[in-house]
Amino acid sequence: MQLAYSLSRLGVEHAALSADDAPGGMFRKWPLFQRMLSWTKPYTGFQPGSREFERHDWNSLAGDEPAHRGLMASVMDGTSYFPSRPEMQRGLELFGERTRLQVRYGCRWEATRKDGDDVVLTTSDGEYRAPRVVFAVGVAEPWKPPIPGLEHAAQYGELRPVETYADRRIFIIGKQNSGFEIASGLLPLARQIILASPSSTKLSVNTHSLVGVRARYVQPFEDSVLAGGVVILDASIEEVKRTADGYDVRVRTTADKPLQFLVDDVIAATGFTTPLRDLADLGVKTFGQSGLPAQTYFWESISLRGIYFAGTINQGSKGLMKHGIPSNSGAAQGYRYNARVLARHLAELQGQTLDRPAIAADEVIPTLLREARYGPELWHQRSYLARVISFHPDRGIRDEGVLPLMYFLDNERFDGAAAITLESNGHEDLYPVVYVRHDGKVHETRLADDPFLNFETVQHRTDLAHALEAFLSPSLSRPRT
Repeated sequence: MQLAYSLSRLGVEHAALSADDAPGGMFRKWPLFQRMLSWTKPYTGFQPGSREFERHDWNSLAGDEPAHRGLMASVMDGTSYFPSRPEMQRGLELFGERTRLQVRYGCRWEATRKDGDDVVLTTSDGEYRAPRVVFAVGVAEPWKPPIPGLEHAAQYGELRPVETYADRRIFIIGKQNSGFEIASGLLPLARQIILASPSSTKLSVNTHSLVGVRARYVQPFEDSVLAGGVVILDASIEEVKRTADGYDVRVRTTADKPLQFLVDDVIAATGFTTPLRDLADLGVKTFGQSGLPAQTYFWESISLRGIYFAGTINQGSKGLMKHGIPSNSGAAQGYRYNARVLARHLAELQGQTLDRPAIAADEVIPTLLREARYGPELWHQRSYLARVISFHPDRGIRDEGVLPLMYFLDNERFDGAAAITLESNGHEDLYPVVYVRHDGKVHETRLADDPFLNFETVQHRTDLAHALEAFLSPSLSRPRT
């Protein structure tokens, strides 16, 4: 929906197809326990519909007009700043209504082939062809590792009514967010919950990023430490056997100690894969357990021209991975901005000349620092998307907009340009970083962090002016009166 909206706003002709019967897609079914993992904060000091508000709204799609922005806050009942599943569904429906998106629902993609320079899609409603096709099909197919007997376990999305797990011992395989979501949801009912997987669990509050289990789901950790109703193990699962009364689960800890658990239920929270159908046969290269397609800066398959990806599949474009922290492209607050950037890229490939407005010299420093303080693209896609300004003796100073940071760093066309992004090193609060390309070299300047997240201080102006001294007079660091 985000890409279709952004293409429409740029006047790019396209067809948007969806196998779903209406807007909302997966949010008509998931998350399992009916409340989102990400928040929309209704009271921020900024008006819903403003770019500043968007920083605090992780669930709305990103519109170009105030009437199309911040819609999730208007459908939430105020009992939580985590939207419920029905509220998320309604927010997407409202976006479609407000923007009058033209989407062909109930149209299933069935097969793909190449015909010269075109990609041809066979669908339940006939064939579609185009030189470029974007697949936004999610990472949505449950995956189970080849553990003997695991076929007997329920998968995420296959759970019985929650009340049927009362007073039972439950073994959950997997210690990522889906595993802890299930554990949190069953905590009031289960007699005991065991969570196990080979790797130790990271927590987002410790990594200062979205890497690790989110804070919403950490209650099982406290229970495991203080109450004993939850057991958390770093162990490989060797076998799952059905018994007359339930299951016999055999594991081996990372200390090579064998353990046996007799439980009532086994749930496999072991992840999801990408439903790419026949794209691999056409030459789309994938990687990792989830089968993500390997992608360029602009989310095109690295191995098959004309095939692009949007939505949570954008995780396959790794970006800088600075300090080992990935993008937020797996969630709406990240991939909504990727879609905007991709729409502009596709428009240019079709021959459009997009506006890159001139910017006055005395506006460069205020613009970049304000982006660092409020720009939602930078906040939600740290070390991945950047605001870029170019300096050219003939064309003058131009606002290049938001671009993938890796594209800026690798592309010689930006010699004579600066990019600002937000970064986190995994143990400190976030901070702005400025990258300057000049005379074939890249210079990196970390600006100061701030306890109030205010990156528009006198010190920030001075340090940014120093970083940009090849392009701007140092006098521009002084605040304007």
